[in-house]
Amino acid sequence: MPSGSVRRSIATMANSLSLKHGLSLWCPQPASLNRIPQPSSIAFSSSPRTYVVASSTFANQNREFVIVGGGNSAGYAARTFVEHGMANGRLCIVSKEAFAPYERPALTKGYLFPLDKKPARLPGFHTCVGSGGERQTPEWYKEKGIEMLYEDPVTGLDIEKQTLTTSSGKLLKYGSLIIATGCTAVRFPDKIGGNLPGVHYIRDVADTDSLISSLEKAQKVVIVGGGYIGMEVAAAASGWKLDTTVIFPENHLMQRLFTPSLAQRYEDLYQQNEVKFLKGARIKNLEAGSDGRVAAINLEDGFTIEADVVIVGIGAKPTVSPFEAVGLNSNVGGIQVDGQFRTKVPGIFAIGDVAAFPLKIYDRIARFEHVDHARRSAQHCVRALQSAQTSLYDYLPYFYSRVFEYEGSRRKVWWQFYGDNVGETIEIGNFNPKIATFWLDSGKLKGVLLESGSPEEFELLPKLARNRPLVDKQKLQSASSVEEALEIARSSMQVETAA
Repeated sequence: MPSGSVRRSIATMANSLSLKHGLSLWCPQPASLNRIPQPSSIAFSSSPRTYVVASSTFANQNREFVIVGGGNSAGYAARTFVEHGMANGRLCIVSKEAFAPYERPALTKGYLFPLDKKPARLPGFHTCVGSGGERQTPEWYKEKGIEMLYEDPVTGLDIEKQTLTTSSGKLLKYGSLIIATGCTAVRFPDKIGGNLPGVHYIRDVADTDSLISSLEKAQKVVIVGGGYIGMEVAAAASGWKLDTTVIFPENHLMQRLFTPSLAQRYEDLYQQNEVKFLKGARIKNLEAGSDGRVAAINLEDGFTIEADVVIVGIGAKPTVSPFEAVGLNSNVGGIQVDGQFRTKVPGIFAIGDVAAFPLKIYDRIARFEHVDHARRSAQHCVRALQSAQTSLYDYLPYFYSRVFEYEGSRRKVWWQFYGDNVGETIEIGNFNPKIATFWLDSGKLKGVLLESGSPEEFELLPKLARNRPLVDKQKLQSASSVEEALEIARSSMQVETAA
């Protein structure tokens, strides 16, 4: 990501490029990192609701607590309810998926490993194994007395009557409602071939199963998007030994986080794994072959790329319907909440990707599409709900990626970023074996990214980003290694603490 005064994001706001045919091709950004003024017109109420207590069999169709959504946030919220003795016979989860909540990042990582490389499969990555917790299989929910409604998304909400309507016609009365609907993938329009057979989007297990079925028969794969999805899926496709091309409209990978020089390091690594890149690409349409399946991508400059599988990773949008009435944020999208994840409607909360919340450390409203925030927001919300705690959510922006982790890979890659990517950047290291990028704003360290660090080094990153020490720029630039640079930053933090 460029340095200077630019305030960017990785996971939510779309900074789209307008194309001749009305199509925007863009990649995810972290909603954390845009300077967005906090609206002053939103009022949050803690006034009581009419609570209902359900029996353990839910015979009366009343639920004291209802979570809408079956993703990471729902799974971690359920665990927190259980930890506080609030689940048995009192909690219902309504999901559009056929599976119990699972760790969604696996879908573009281990789930896509080549079939001979021990790919991840359910029930292996149900929540909450991603944070070292107990694996919450469907049996776990039954044992804990949690009602699960699968493949039955919510279609209506009546705030006054405190009821939800599902697609199957169920009418659920709730006492407290937690909206954890996450996001849906941004899709290409039908008119340019966005739904042709062989065109794939990744948001759930069904999507990824369909993609794997296509990859088994594929020869030429084109991935649209140079962000998280593009990088992770391209690494997986490389493992399948397929002809793989990544196209995107920006000048380099991960434009909203990586500096040009850092991106070049990763692009070189991908090219060593026989992944090709086409930058500055603007899509005109996707073309079908004689069998009706996608066969090519036509670009605005007249260039055509053959493809029998196209994977689109151009961002996501929050799933807010049918919850518009609880208050939406027009700047970062999603449902507006306060520091305890309360919406403007008493008794209704929103967590995870869909929540637009006050980012306390940087004094702005943000929305994050990231598993770490999904976990933490769920835990904070339920704790606030059960204990009337008054502490506000104090989140430190965090993003990571892992690629090329399958057996036989030339090099496994894992980077982590903490903080705010503002100011000028200083890059230390040569990517062999590691590299670090530091963001300094008015001399203060605001953000840091580390590739291939040790566990101890990764543990240092959030401390640096939260403390924001004043760092000697020239001293940092002269560091001969990543280890030395991190020690300079650590020492700066210790000096400020002592002062």
